[in-house]
Amino acid sequence: MKEGDDSTGLEKAVITNLQTGERVFVMFNPEEYSLDLGNNFAEIAIPGLKTPPIQYVRGNIRNLKMELFFDTFEKKNDVRDEICKITSLLDKGLKTQAPPILLFSWGKFNFKCVLESAGQRFIMFLQDGTPVRAKLSVSFKEYEAIDFEIKHGVFLGPPTVRNVIEGENLSGIAGEVLGNPGAWREIAEANNIDNPRKLKPGMTLIIQPKKSS
Repeated sequence: MKEGDDSTGLEKAVITNLQTGERVFVMFNPEEYSLDLGNNFAEIAIPGLKTPPIQYVRGNIRNLKMELFFDTFEKKNDVRDEICKITSLLDKGLKTQAPPILLFSWGKFNFKCVLESAGQRFIMFLQDGTPVRAKLSVSFKEYEAIDFEIKHGVFLGPPTVRNVIEGENLSGIAGEVLGNPGAWREIAEANNIDNPRKLKPGMTLIIQPKKSS
């Protein structure tokens, strides 16, 4: 087997830096990879209930994990030079001050992501101590661009979930969450509250973001 070639002749996996267009081909395709999925739920604290109800908040970011193999023994080169092509993707850019956005592609599988971590393990050396064989455990975190509209210094994003504490009123909650006690009417209408002066402790309020003026 030649360095950098898979004996099976399969299409090579490649990591593309979407900001520079630079492509890094893996030396050998991974034997396997894992893709973690999940959801995020929030517990709603209601006094007196043994088991609190849960509320769906959002889906969790997917994580792609795999182990990559590197071997430069035949050419007697330092394997760290090959590994650096991938670990350097952890470095933040001068303009963005953040690591680059990547695209991991292998056949029909495409995963837009950022490199979260890269664990290096060196397993073979030349007589002078130069590493020539290594395994790299990498973890990619899915990337999805989300635009938040900003007006008058306020993020217009997702709603706030708020549990009522005994003694609170809508005016105070509106002042705390929205910075405007007069917005209690909007909260009352959104949550079908007929009497804003009588709030039940533990009830859940859905509070929409502050509206722009």
